[in-house]
Amino acid sequence: MITVTLGTIPYPFNRAIQWLRVLLEEKIISESLFIQYGVSDISSVSEHPLVTAKPLIESKELMKIVDDSRLVISHAGQGSTSTLASRGACFTILPRLAKYREHIDDHQLSFAQGVEQFGVVHCLTLDELKQVILEPPPGFRKVLFEEPKLADHLLSIYPGR
Repeated sequence: MITVTLGTIPYPFNRAIQWLRVLLEEKIISESLFIQYGVSDISSVSEHPLVTAKPLIESKELMKIVDDSRLVISHAGQGSTSTLASRGACFTILPRLAKYREHIDDHQLSFAQGVEQFGVVHCLTLDELKQVILEPPPGFRKVLFEEPKLADHLLSIYPGR
């Protein structure tokens, strides 16, 4: 199974969905495909017999699906990437890009380029994604960030607030 998680922000990631449509049509993807799609338009893949899709999913349920997956394709959110890395998942990340109105800026691209040095694979083109599906990277198990989460850090500075 391949799992795709596109996050929950209020910006569609339709480019990723269109790539999945092409990969299904070309039979590059020939196994079950679970898509957590947020607000993206999945109409071009929703009726495909290999596709199961939900806009939102509980974290525990998503992690069970991730653990059962051969490959995970994720938006390049820091939380998702960190979680996948700590679980030892076989994954790649797709940065959302501002020029396609997938986010307000290109911080996901900067992030993907930054974690590349640790071995995290990212795809910027359909051809790169095809290659990752055909030859997935090895499972990745590392803690990417040792620092506290922002909320924990702020609580340490402003206790009792």
